[in-house]
Amino acid sequence: MAEKIRVQKLLAQRGVCSRRKAEEMIQAGRVQVNGRPVKLGDGAVPGKDIITVDGQRLPREGEGRVYLALHKPRGFVTTMADERGRRCVAQLVADAGCRVYPVGRLDKDSEGLLLLTNDGEFANLCAHPSGHVAKTYRVTLRPGVTEEQLNRLSTGIELDGKMTAPAKVRVLEEQRGRAVVEIVLYEGRNREIRRMCEALGLEVARLKRIAMGPVRLGMLPQGKYRELTHEEVRGIIAEAKKGGKRK
Repeated sequence: MAEKIRVQKLLAQRGVCSRRKAEEMIQAGRVQVNGRPVKLGDGAVPGKDIITVDGQRLPREGEGRVYLALHKPRGFVTTMADERGRRCVAQLVADAGCRVYPVGRLDKDSEGLLLLTNDGEFANLCAHPSGHVAKTYRVTLRPGVTEEQLNRLSTGIELDGKMTAPAKVRVLEEQRGRAVVEIVLYEGRNREIRRMCEALGLEVARLKRIAMGPVRLGMLPQGKYRELTHEEVRGIIAEAKKGGKRK
């Protein structure tokens, strides 16, 4: 007989959310197994039991794996539901044909490339700090940027008592009172670019993620999504695994 696994662990494995968040969802009555609400500690058999979150069934492991690239507009939060009634990225992929979940985050005021999938292993691999998947951003700064500030951004800035990892930074445009720079990060700390810039007295007027590993935003319109190619999926997995081995 197949062994049961705690439901909160299964949700985390499928990339739905963290285990702690899964526990909150279970306590709120949002999770069911075979049509019955579950309690903390309840288990389910992968591949046999039907798990639903907010009425939407989780795909079984390996079933219909979907990998999407979304152009997230500003003003949308990177969640599938929001208790404060804010616009969520879930609304932009509602017609994807299955329930998918964000890989990592983009804050509400940021825009650009966001990956979504129903493959929990892929999501955890890409989002894990050890993976060091390169994330490329186009950032508009005010009132401009000095050579010293560029060097500080590149070499690292102390945030919460810990230095940020070295980043690649280059100036794309300079005008009076503003500068556009490209920043490539290899770690994923919360609001990292905004906090780094704030620490240097720089205002982030616009922040747009334009690439994640080999996946580029390109000309994808705001609010639209596309499926990743097999080459893009393989490429980002390879980059994440390579980053983990460097640790």
